[in-house]
Amino acid sequence: MTAGRLRGAKVFRDTKGKTPDKSLVITFLLLMVTGLIVLYAASFYNAGAKGSKLTDVVSQLFGIMIGFILMMILWKMDVRILSFPVVSGWLLLVSFILLVLVAIPGIGVYINGSRRWLRIGPVSFQPSELAKYSLVLFMARVLSSPKRDISDFLKGLLPLFVVPGAMFLLILIQPNLSTAGSIIITSALMTMIAGARWLHLTIVGICGFAVGAYYAFSEPYRRARMISFLDPFKYFSNEGYQLAQSLMAFGSGGLFGMGLGRGRQKYSFLPYPESDFIFAIVGEDMGFIGCLLVMGLFMAFLFLGFRISLNEKDRFKSMLGAGIVLTISVQTVLNIFVVTGIMPTTGLPLPFFSAGGTSVSIVMGAVGILFNISSEQERL
Repeated sequence: MTAGRLRGAKVFRDTKGKTPDKSLVITFLLLMVTGLIVLYAASFYNAGAKGSKLTDVVSQLFGIMIGFILMMILWKMDVRILSFPVVSGWLLLVSFILLVLVAIPGIGVYINGSRRWLRIGPVSFQPSELAKYSLVLFMARVLSSPKRDISDFLKGLLPLFVVPGAMFLLILIQPNLSTAGSIIITSALMTMIAGARWLHLTIVGICGFAVGAYYAFSEPYRRARMISFLDPFKYFSNEGYQLAQSLMAFGSGGLFGMGLGRGRQKYSFLPYPESDFIFAIVGEDMGFIGCLLVMGLFMAFLFLGFRISLNEKDRFKSMLGAGIVLTISVQTVLNIFVVTGIMPTTGLPLPFFSAGGTSVSIVMGAVGILFNISSEQERL
């Protein structure tokens, strides 16, 4: 679709009498409210040192406000606008430029050994969050094209991974292996849904795993992190400390938890309780039952999102919706796996829960697209 046709297209659709799937909306709201409550319970101690116990919650609410505006715009927008190559092309270009900028010393903000943020005045922005969904849009457009034969490994499938591969490398140098890996996983799953052959995907998976393994073991501190997750208490004084504290949080919570806000790990024992390891606070404060309830909300949201995507007759909308749900799914699974010690420790926020204005606002915008797609469908 040319830029000229884009200028002549109708951006917003008539939403009168068209409402999103109510079950999806309710589940989304429950996740948002629960996430804010848990965020306060996880952050009030550390936030108090900044001047107010509500500092992180207020910052999150600011991100939610921006996310709500973005969500409403994308809900009312004609989704077909997003299928124009010029739209996905410009979003990809902006994402790549921002990823390059964040890697430049003096421009990218360096925090805790990583350069993942750009700062514009008082506001910090994480380009990888935008990059994830711009890639989903690109993949949805390409995979929905009738000219793309993804059963052909060399001409159809392999060229598809050039863009995800380039984005993978740019995010990897931040360094941010978890986000980089989630991008490749999501891209592979989208091609699988689109009909790629298992053998071809297995080859791509082996190559991706080899690159990730080389990266993980290429530096001493990364090797130590990989080894420490097998027995974090053995390496309690260094690389295993964070995971050991996380596991102690789950152990302290038991079946029903210590009570909301009453857990002890947030008191400077567990690093980043308000962000990457917030699910450990769920386990300590709300116990095993609370963890099941939170995971149940995620599973309900993901099930409803997949149902909407699979029921969509328009291939582009179907692939776009599936890509959004896969992105949230992969991120959720990886975060919970890290916090519970199933995979090595790495930084990846839990959607709807972890502190981070960029993450919550962009996720809300993506959810707005799901609302858009569902509101055009007939109710089953």
